[in-house]
Parts: sequence; C-alpha cells; structure tokens
Amino acid sequence: MKFATLTAAASLVASSAIAADTPALAGTPITTETLIAQAEMVRIADAIDAGVDAKDWALTRSFFTDEITVDFTSLVGGEPATIPADALIAGWSSNLTEEKTSFHLRGNHRVTFHGEGAATMLSHGYAWNRMERGALQENGGEALWEVWGTYEHGFVREDDGWKVNAMTFTATAERGNPFVRNTPGS
Repeated sequence: MKFATLTAAASLVASSAIAADTPALAGTPITTETLIAQAEMVRIADAIDAGVDAKDWALTRSFFTDEITVDFTSLVGGEPATIPADALIAGWSSNLTEEKTSFHLRGNHRVTFHGEGAATMLSHGYAWNRMERGALQENGGEALWEVWGTYEHGFVREDDGWKVNAMTFTATAERGNPFVRNTPGS
C-alpha cells in the first residue's frame, strides 16, 4: 500500500510537470554571467536545510530577508502569509527541538532570473523527522514521519548578497506518524 501511494504521487508530479510552465521548470540557462549567482542560491537553500538539521538557528536565520512570504499550506492548511523571518525560525526551532531529529535533502535545482536582483529557484525536496516518543503505542506506534515535495524559493539581492524572501513547499507525498510531524519536541 505504501508503494502504491508513492507511485500515485510520482504520477501526480509527472502529470503536473507536463501542464506546468516549461520555462520555469527549465530555469534560466547557466552562463558565465549567471553561474556564480546560481551556485550561491543552491548553496543557500542547501545551507538552510543543513542549518535546520543541525539546529543552528542563527545560521539558518542569516539566509533570509527580515520579512518572508511563506506557504506551507499543503502541510498545515491555512493561508500563505508574509511574516518576520524571526517568527519562521522561532516556529521551526520550537518544533524541531533536540528530541526530534530531522534530515532534509534537496535536488534538481532550477533558477529563473527576474532581472538582475531577483530570482526564483525550484527544487525537489525530502524531509525526514524522527522522535522516539512517537513509537509509543499511545502516540501512534511509529517514530518516523517523512514527506516529499517541491520547493520554490524567492531570492533578492541585498547589499550583503542573495537572500531568501519567499518560500513555498508543496507536498506531493508523505508517510509515517503524523504525531511526529505535529508534536513539538520537548
């Protein structure tokens, strides 16, 4: 049954890619003029993941503008919002405490430039969360929760370099114990 869920999710991703905006999926071609900027954006997105997994919240915060537009509605419902980046980091740090281990992985980065000082990066993402308390029968009996999906990062160039000013995650499949996802670590 789990394989069928993943196969259905892969079909959904493949069919939506066909209907999607092909230039955005391809990204801007890499040239000598864009190579360094694209590499820096990939480094930043990967460093955000590494910072979250290491629970280095100051490092993670350093990659964002002061306000950020976020959309995680495919996971948690609600509406997209523009919030202080400090509030985003506070939310992540209160959920991903020392009790909860996470692992984030990203690939297939495609950057599209919108002038000299703005860009969008699309990528595929995977996240894994583990919390031993989830393995207790009364908490669902499984210590793991994982999710697959796509990320869209908005970037702007500031005086000190590229920063993320928008972030959307669209889940395409998830499995495991929702208790692990929804319960802040202690």
